[in-house]
Amino acid sequence: MSKAGSRSSAFAVSSGILLSRVIGLVRERVFARYFGNSDAADAFRSAFRIPNFLQNLFGEGVLSASFIPVYARLRAEERPEEATRLAESIFAILFFITSLLTLVGVFATPWLIDAIAPGFHGEKRQLTIRLVQILFPGAALLVISAWCLGILNSHRKFFLSYAAPVIWNVAQITALLWEGGHVTEPRLAIVLAIACVIGSGLQFAVQLPTVMGFLRPLQGKVTLRTEHVKTVTRNFLPVFVSRGVVQISAYVDSVLASFLPTGAVSALGYAQTLNSLPVSLFGMAISAAELPAMSSALGTHEEIGLVLRQRLENGLKNISFFVIPSAVAFLVLGDVVVATIYRSGHFGASDVTWVWSVLAGSSVGLLATTSGRLYSSAFYALRDTRTPLNFAVIRVVLTVVLGYLFALPLPRLLGIDRRWGVAGLTLSAGMAGWVEFALLRRALQARIGVVVASVARIARLWVGALISAAGAYGVKRVLPFHRPELVGVCVLSVFGLGYLVCTRLLGVAAPGSLTRLLGRRS
Repeated sequence: MSKAGSRSSAFAVSSGILLSRVIGLVRERVFARYFGNSDAADAFRSAFRIPNFLQNLFGEGVLSASFIPVYARLRAEERPEEATRLAESIFAILFFITSLLTLVGVFATPWLIDAIAPGFHGEKRQLTIRLVQILFPGAALLVISAWCLGILNSHRKFFLSYAAPVIWNVAQITALLWEGGHVTEPRLAIVLAIACVIGSGLQFAVQLPTVMGFLRPLQGKVTLRTEHVKTVTRNFLPVFVSRGVVQISAYVDSVLASFLPTGAVSALGYAQTLNSLPVSLFGMAISAAELPAMSSALGTHEEIGLVLRQRLENGLKNISFFVIPSAVAFLVLGDVVVATIYRSGHFGASDVTWVWSVLAGSSVGLLATTSGRLYSSAFYALRDTRTPLNFAVIRVVLTVVLGYLFALPLPRLLGIDRRWGVAGLTLSAGMAGWVEFALLRRALQARIGVVVASVARIARLWVGALISAAGAYGVKRVLPFHRPELVGVCVLSVFGLGYLVCTRLLGVAAPGSLTRLLGRRS
């Protein structure tokens, strides 16, 4: 695939993700309006961890990294019948395992709650149990939906697979607006959980017709002993641990947050939703677009290494251009970002400040997290899942140890309110993310050669982002109105435009269409 084709694929992924994330932010705003940082909000956030863990165990990131390299290589070698047979076999395996785990999970929920939220008691614990039992079937449907995503991505049909979650979000928004304000918060949480399951089914349904079109004629044979199926299943576990490290870290953070004052779990959830936006739009989008292309590279070891280096260099440039200003915005203008999205109803000024502190902590590791995704994809394209696994384990251990120290003992030592310990969770995860990134980069360069990264260019990006953030902060201070939505539009627009101007003056070219747009206006 050419660079133009790669940019087109990344744009399709980004467009789909942007659409679903924007609707997701609308969902989060409506959620914040009706739940705030209440016990019901904590219960729902924690309840979603278990089925979400199942989704990530067999879902998008893990399935894509283990299945796409094999499926895409078969297609590149013009062996479509074997590719279809592989897809059918993996579907059968996923359907059986997720159905079994869902059945067991529903009955084992009371014991699982002790693992995800040991700090919950009484009615809060009972509500969490009920929510988990409702959400489990929806998670199984999302896993099957991720199977569709793997096939669509391999055929370079990125927009549908990443825009499909829109319908999942719309189902939840509809439920919140329908019952919000008319029922108690615990009852509303149950209604929302049911809507999640319905939305999961719809998300799978909208992708299925296109997927079936790619797999025709269907083989109708489930063969589990072929070498291709064995390769996918052999790579599955290490990919799960390495790609799922964010979820594992999030799980640990949720457990630690359950020991903090009421609202800590939901504050962490609100911040993670915002933090996931640049991770998905830039890290995930570019990595997802590059994985099939890198997996399809044919030739000698040197030729494949050259292709991977070129794609990595180009992808890292694009990631840094967008992620660096995102990190600066979270740190300097995080209160504006949080207030613009969440400030309404039960979500007040003190909640804005609290979530901002958590968001600021996550900005520390934002660039490492997004760049690390691309390096991991390069390893998966080389059929090496063990190396990312080893480094993921190191990251998890660091996250657990530092997260505990920063969240629980540190606030007491500093003499500050325990509630601020939740910001320590995201800060520690960011520090661990940089360690993992450094290890991934060093190991991959030993395999394929040096991946060139311009330190001067990255420095100019940071300077441009900080200058534009200072200007936007000044605008915030002098605005004659205080309505969150209007302040957000003004301040963040100044920041975005200022960043584009500053980087251009500093000699840093904007990727793709942005370069052409700025060129026409100059």
